Amino acid sequence: MPGSMHLALPCRSKPASGRATERASFRHAFELPTSFAQLSALSLLSLSVPALFAAVSHLLRCLDTAPTALVFSLLVIGPRLSEAAPLSPSWMIPRGAQRLGHFQRASSSATRASRLPRGHAWPGQRRLAALNQSAADAATHSSLARCIASSLYNPTTFRRPSALPFYATRRSFMSPGTQLASMSEPLGREAASSRQRIEDLERPALDDRSYRIITLPNQLEVLLIHDAKTDKASAALDVNVGSFSDAEDMPGIAHAVEHLLFMGTEKYPQENAYNQYLTSHSGNSNAYTAATSTNYYFELAANSTKPQEADATPSKEDAPLWGALDRFGQFFIAPLFLADTVDRELKAVDSENKKNLQIDTWRLHQLNKALSNPKHPYNHFSTGSFKTLHDEPLARGVKIRDEFMKFHSEHYSANRMKLVILGREDLDTLEGWAEEIFSQIPNKNLPRNRWDDVPVYTEKELLTQTFAKPVFEARSLQLTFAFRDEEQYYESHPSRYLSHLIGHEGPGSIFSLLKSKGWANGLSAGGSPLCPGSGLFVVNVKATEEGLKNYKEMTKIIFQYIAMIREQPPQEWVFDEMSNISQIEFKFRQNSPASRTTSGTASTMQKEYNRKYLLSGGVIRKFDKEAISESMAYLRPDNFKLDVVSQEFPGGWDQKEKWYGTEFKTEKIPEEFVAEIEQAFENKSRPKELHFPHKNEFIPTKFDVEKKEVDKPLKAPKLIRNDENVRTWWKKDDQFWVPKANLNIYLRTPLPSLTARLTAITSLYRDLVQDALNEYAYDADIAGLSYDFNHQSGGLGISIDGYNDKLAVLLEKVLLQIRDLKVKEDRFHIMQERLARAYRNWGFQQPFHQIGMYSRWLRTDRSILTDDLLKELDTVTAADVQAFFPALIAQSQIEILAHGNVYKEDALKLSDLVEKTLKVKSLPTAQLFSRRGLILPPGSNYVFERQLKDPANVNHCIEYGLNLGTGFNGTDPDRVLRAKALLLSQMTDEPAFDQLRTKEQLGYVVFSGATISSGWTGYRVLIQSERDCQYLDGRIEHFLTSFEKKLEEMTDEEFQSSIRAVQSKRAERLKNLGQEANRFWNHMSSDAYDFYLADEDIKHVGELTKQEMVEWYKHYISPSSPHRSKLSVHLVAQAKPKEPTATEQKNNATAVLTTILKEENITPDLEKLQTRIEAIPSDSANPGEAIADVIAAHLSEDLHLEKEVIEKVHDEAKAALGLAVVGPAGETPEVLTNGAAKQQEVVGSGSLPVKIEDPYAWKAGLQMSAAVMPVRPFEEYWEDSAKL
Repeated sequence: MPGSMHLALPCRSKPASGRATERASFRHAFELPTSFAQLSALSLLSLSVPALFAAVSHLLRCLDTAPTALVFSLLVIGPRLSEAAPLSPSWMIPRGAQRLGHFQRASSSATRASRLPRGHAWPGQRRLAALNQSAADAATHSSLARCIASSLYNPTTFRRPSALPFYATRRSFMSPGTQLASMSEPLGREAASSRQRIEDLERPALDDRSYRIITLPNQLEVLLIHDAKTDKASAALDVNVGSFSDAEDMPGIAHAVEHLLFMGTEKYPQENAYNQYLTSHSGNSNAYTAATSTNYYFELAANSTKPQEADATPSKEDAPLWGALDRFGQFFIAPLFLADTVDRELKAVDSENKKNLQIDTWRLHQLNKALSNPKHPYNHFSTGSFKTLHDEPLARGVKIRDEFMKFHSEHYSANRMKLVILGREDLDTLEGWAEEIFSQIPNKNLPRNRWDDVPVYTEKELLTQTFAKPVFEARSLQLTFAFRDEEQYYESHPSRYLSHLIGHEGPGSIFSLLKSKGWANGLSAGGSPLCPGSGLFVVNVKATEEGLKNYKEMTKIIFQYIAMIREQPPQEWVFDEMSNISQIEFKFRQNSPASRTTSGTASTMQKEYNRKYLLSGGVIRKFDKEAISESMAYLRPDNFKLDVVSQEFPGGWDQKEKWYGTEFKTEKIPEEFVAEIEQAFENKSRPKELHFPHKNEFIPTKFDVEKKEVDKPLKAPKLIRNDENVRTWWKKDDQFWVPKANLNIYLRTPLPSLTARLTAITSLYRDLVQDALNEYAYDADIAGLSYDFNHQSGGLGISIDGYNDKLAVLLEKVLLQIRDLKVKEDRFHIMQERLARAYRNWGFQQPFHQIGMYSRWLRTDRSILTDDLLKELDTVTAADVQAFFPALIAQSQIEILAHGNVYKEDALKLSDLVEKTLKVKSLPTAQLFSRRGLILPPGSNYVFERQLKDPANVNHCIEYGLNLGTGFNGTDPDRVLRAKALLLSQMTDEPAFDQLRTKEQLGYVVFSGATISSGWTGYRVLIQSERDCQYLDGRIEHFLTSFEKKLEEMTDEEFQSSIRAVQSKRAERLKNLGQEANRFWNHMSSDAYDFYLADEDIKHVGELTKQEMVEWYKHYISPSSPHRSKLSVHLVAQAKPKEPTATEQKNNATAVLTTILKEENITPDLEKLQTRIEAIPSDSANPGEAIADVIAAHLSEDLHLEKEVIEKVHDEAKAALGLAVVGPAGETPEVLTNGAAKQQEVVGSGSLPVKIEDPYAWKAGLQMSAAVMPVRPFEEYWEDSAKL
């Protein structure tokens, strides 16, 4: 969904990925392939004008010379010509050369600091000593140079293959008889021809994409990515403006503008035209507003889903990416900021803000901001609300729409934008599209936003201690240091040296010592770049109850460790380890989803990196002792503030933060405490437990991968062992070719979920194993090899994934710890208390995160609620865990998946290691649980209601669910039912969002789609809203009724388009090894082993007809059907939002009705409407009903609309205003007390809802589905071939 705020929080100390792997040097775009050409260019500088003409004529005859050489020669000699004419700005070569000169300077901080703003100098002067001229001279070229360059690069005569480097020669670049271009011809082609193109970016070893960086005539920098294999195309545009640019009297305006850009453009005025187009091509979009940038992105199918003639050449208009780019680009060229959408989108912003009000991440972040320097933009509120963006500005007489347009006009400029386009099309095509669309964005030559002269913290804010009360039961100690912006140190990343040591969790670390004292459960440290010009460095400790009492001692230990690393010069061996890890990670980095690639890279392009390192910016490549020492100097006792978070300690909170209401108190750190910190920092006597980490033995050294090309990658693993003890599946990687592997182990046993008490004990066992392994596994984790140990309803799960070099070493250690755990009393109590807090906190998270657990609990036969676990936890002892876990692992069925860079023999050895280490006795299949779903009777309409625990939360949440079937015909999967559910999900996705969120403004969180799980196939609509659940239920019914008509009226092309969109999604290629492993494991752990599910979906969706879907919809989905089965889960908020005043309701009515009429292509008579609304008495007892009557009168008496149109518009208007009559679904439910699951009384076109009071009795009265079974015999997967 469009529009979200982005929190940039400090990262954990784990090194960032990235590595410089390629040996190709960074070539200047004007570097020439022949010595002749180089000599030509420099020699021509000394020639007279007549001699220049002769020389150029000679060059034109030398077809062996690269076209680039000729253009370079002309550009160099241009300023030399005495009769040079002013050059059109659209073709000025400084634009092409500028970016590279900037890169060269980027490696020198001294040069960077003194560089002129862009456009004030020609970087080519730095390259060529012979060109010692002013910037003004460099901005003029002769007409001769212009016309010759035009002919050389006329696209009709020369088109450089995208695979060739920029300087590659081509003999036939000009055909005989080619005429020179007219000097009066537009210069757009010439600009593209002479444009600097950077293509030699460092990239991962297996990255087969092609890259090109260009700068358009309007100074918009573009990265083009050609991926011949991708099935998803994408683009992202990042604008160098964010919440730090908000007007002080309109906080949140940057975020609001981001929302409003989606609401129609001059070329595509329909407000949902963009999303409709993306949805029709299996696409989606989103955006976020951060402190200094706003990021917009989308992805969709790379290939057209329209049927093409066999011999037809696809046109530009048939390419999904072109259509998306054209719509996307208009946001930045000519957005409309439609007046009738402003209020609605501001309500969306307000809803988003309210969604976050009870989330501690947002609350504590805003408190930290509020206590910073008021003169720094970090201090401000950034999300925005209806009050800050609407009510208060209107009260001041501000025309808010004008303010949004003004913000866009003043801050959105092409030279502040970075665009990334990824597609199957070749680079030249993508470049042409970028030029055609995005060069239309106005360039206002705005400077890059910087905040160099405003500190985040002054003396007033430093050396303060703040005590904050959270919503969750959480305890933490945080030290925040004023730090620097380290963007210029992208080669050395000095802050990562600090975060690596301070955030380390192995022996000798701060965390190891605090944990041994029972004071901490976790620790993180890292730099946080706030904006160009300032940053923070944060150390955060997750404290135990005892640790919080000793927060002063923990603070002193942190400073003792900092002093220890500061008193020694930066250690090169530490840098070498970090650098090695970062290079390995980058070298073997795999592809990520298309939109993640484009969005992330567009954001990175705002950094002033050498463009060679654009993809590898995370690589630590330079040991800069001085820079590291300078960074260390910021971590000192006079340059920090301290925060303590707890619901109990110390109490006495005497203030409330303005925007989120967080209770806190703040004061200067007592002088005696400061003195103790300084003494700890300066004293050479420190705990012996603090020391530098040891050498990391888990850094991989073996990267051999046997690459064996195959026609098609296998879609299923092979079964290589299947006996009474172990079943092992294996697949050697045949498409990603990285030195990594995934090992998944499933110990199938019913014990963990027999009772709530056993589940709680199993959870404690899991936590204690992870706690015991923490120090040992930390080195493996930062070296790219991680493990997980968890439990689920069907047993225990162990996984190891990462570089396969040391995988077996880590696996053996994990298995031994699982088998031989010694439960220590002190660690047990810490883990027990932490788990209890997690269970209690669960009910305070956002309602839409909670509701899924209740709906799953109601539709499955075996599941346990968090509240049930909490009741049992307090009575569990350390002895209980020690006694239970040996029985837990003593008997089970072992199932293993070995996948990736691992041979069959190795997979079998790993299986033997698991079997011999755990010494598990086989468990008969008959004793395992079967996965079953509950079946709702036809015609049922149940409501389950639960009150939310957070007393301050104002948001209700509904999951409106329909049971479509079990998903099985007997024991065989019901492929057709699944296909129908997927197609329905696709067809309703955009209409549901548009109607329920955009038009009716029911809430920020709106979701619809299929729900397919064990024994249950369904459809759901989820909404989180301030409106009550009965009202939401009724509006969902209304949407489903209206969509029934839309489905009936759908054209064959629209229907087929939806089918193709589903097929495109299901055919999407896997991006990396992890995705493939997850797919396999999900099929295995579901008990269906349906490895070819995607192919089956594509086949069965393609066979559906519109008539089938209409009949099926009428039977199972339509609210008028007496046969459908419905289960609606309502989470009810305790708090109530502020009711709108009569004036607010009246003001809102005009905007709402105007929007709805516009969707129906009806023009309202605003004067008559306003007259009617203003006539409503301000003291009306029920202004809502009066407004509804006025709207009805306007539609019938003023606009003279037909009855059917009046009913539709009137209903939607009342819904958007919260006045709609909701019908049977909104009636007060009958209470079901005896658990009977009978067919309900049918009333009108539907059935009366029945409230479930005793869910256990209700579930007991339902039938169960057939158990999930393997869809194919295991024999079909046997591996008989030799080693792959």
